[in-house]
Amino acid sequence: MSVRVLNPNAEVLNKSAALYMNINAAKGLQDVLKSNLGPKGTIKMLVGGAGDIKLTKDGNTLLKEMQIQNPTVIMIARTAVAQDDTMEPLPWSFLLIMFVCIAVYAGMHPRVMADGLGIAKMALLEFLEKFKTPVVMGDQPDIEILKMVARTTLRTKLYEGLADQLTDIVVNAVLCIRKPEEALDLFMVEIMHMRHKFDVDTRLVEGLVLDHGSRHPDMKRRAENCHILTCNVSLEYEKSEINSGFFYSNAEQREAMVAAERSSVDERVKKIIDLKNKVCKGTEDNFVVINQKGIDPPSLDLLARAGIVALRRAKRRNMERLVLACGGEAVNSVDDLTPDCLGWAGLVYEHVLGEDKYTFVENVKHPNSCTILIKGPNDHTIAQIKDAIRDGLRAVKNTIEDKAVVRGAGAFEIAARQYLVNEVKKTVKGRAQLGVQAFADALLVIPKTLAENSGLDTQDVIITLTGEHDKGNVVGLNQQTGDPIDPQMEGIYDNYVVKRQIINSAPVIASQLLLVDEVIRAGRNMRKPS
Repeated sequence: MSVRVLNPNAEVLNKSAALYMNINAAKGLQDVLKSNLGPKGTIKMLVGGAGDIKLTKDGNTLLKEMQIQNPTVIMIARTAVAQDDTMEPLPWSFLLIMFVCIAVYAGMHPRVMADGLGIAKMALLEFLEKFKTPVVMGDQPDIEILKMVARTTLRTKLYEGLADQLTDIVVNAVLCIRKPEEALDLFMVEIMHMRHKFDVDTRLVEGLVLDHGSRHPDMKRRAENCHILTCNVSLEYEKSEINSGFFYSNAEQREAMVAAERSSVDERVKKIIDLKNKVCKGTEDNFVVINQKGIDPPSLDLLARAGIVALRRAKRRNMERLVLACGGEAVNSVDDLTPDCLGWAGLVYEHVLGEDKYTFVENVKHPNSCTILIKGPNDHTIAQIKDAIRDGLRAVKNTIEDKAVVRGAGAFEIAARQYLVNEVKKTVKGRAQLGVQAFADALLVIPKTLAENSGLDTQDVIITLTGEHDKGNVVGLNQQTGDPIDPQMEGIYDNYVVKRQIINSAPVIASQLLLVDEVIRAGRNMRKPS
């Protein structure tokens, strides 16, 4: 493998230069990101090469969309994005703590710093187990705690009024799909958006919203008391996968062959019509077919004549959601159809918005799937709401799975810092104390940044908060007034699993970057890490 030095003007970057390059790169990214932390944080405007503009406070979006060239920053960004994709609604804390762990290097040997960070990490993991607040999550979960967690997350992305409105939507969506004996699958919450009306018109549909409508002009646009057939059956003439053809000598032979080719499709359609006649006979009930595969015009015409509403080309994921929302089962064959395979919806209607059509399936019985319908006047508003809902859903999911929460508003970081300085550091011998002190100082960056983004004096805030914690009071920062508050009384909570992941990952990545003594450009064929 051929290698060459990253800096073409020098033969090799010495240890000091490589270390300080990593530190400066981390600090540079920190300066970009820290102003977004918390509900008082600012918004970044991303401008693409084609002139497209995106406004965001979401860390995952920002790190993915930014053009980054420095190799150290690229690695940091990839690590943070990976954490965000798995569990973490907000990677800011992870990034800020890690940056300060790197930047506090003050001439000591990197290995000494790394050893101290490792000691501090293990101590904080034990402290977190004592600090967390257990939450009862049985068949009847503590809904108020879930709302507090969701509200804490949403207010960091949206203005307070909209965040409070979306809190109920997010919590109810997660509870809708929750089955106590099974793992939560957030994909069963469909997130649909319509560029229509205002952001406050966003609502939860306990059912499904499909982004297409029926393809026949004679089919009903509104139907009540509907039997739902969810199927994955081809109701169109399909071309063979291999080259084939048929030969005829006159028009009569051609018509006979075409009729034979259609007969199999028509037979499948007839079986669906027979089922409809069986379940709807003598009633005013309606029949709806939602098919994952295609339905050609002749088949649509037959279904329309029978009074059946048919939708084709539904997404595979929506087929799973339909069964959970409406009941019944998804069928892959029309042979031996029975009423037991049908679902039920009290109302199915089509909404036309410009050239777009949406089909609403509502008033279902015992839904285990739902749709969050986002509305907004423009794409920027919709994108912000979508990012906020995405984080809110995962925050609620984490709380249900953890069965615990952690007091927010900087309360944990202050308490953890005091624990490291007052108790852990005294038990560590030698220069490893410097690593423990570095991690303790790094934790203060969270309340400092929250205070700075709120326009408060950071020194006064830290002195006040640490003083309260030394008295035994677990307090956080009121970002409106700068006064200490009890996050438990104010309902400000963070996810336990997120804090644990931060404590686990931040010092590890910081230690690895501190131990880099040379930066070398490798050959093009270097294998990427799995």
